Amino acid sequence: MTVHFAAARSAISSPVARALSRRTPGRSANDNGNGGSIEANDNVIHAALRHFAAHGLGAARQARAQAEAAFFAGDRQGYDWWLGICRALDKRIAGQLEAAASSAHDVQTPAEQTTLRSAETA
Repeated sequence: MTVHFAAARSAISSPVARALSRRTPGRSANDNGNGGSIEANDNVIHAALRHFAAHGLGAARQARAQAEAAFFAGDRQGYDWWLGICRALDKRIAGQLEAAASSAHDVQTPAEQTTLRSAETA
C-alpha cells in the first residue's frame, strides 16, 4: 500500500475556516444613504410606488412634469416632493431635472416676469 503525503493547510486558507468566519457586512444594495429621516424616506417611497402603480413605466416622466410645474409655479415644497418621487423612480431623470432647475433658477418664471413688467410700467 502506498502512502501519499498531504501537507497540512493553514487555518487562514482552509475552505472550512473561510466558510465559518464572519465577514464584515458590505453596504446594502438598496441603501440610498441620503442621511434623511427613515420616516420621510418611507413616505416618499410609498408615494413613488403609488405613483408608479397609477402611471406605469412613464411614472418618472410624469413626476418630472409635476416637479417642473411646481417649480415654475413657485411651489418649492411641491417641487421638492415631486423631485423626491422622481429620484426614487429614476435617478437619471431626477439628475436632469435638478440640472435644469439649477440653470433655470437664475431665469425668472413667467409670473415673476409679469410682476416685474407691471412694476416697471407703474
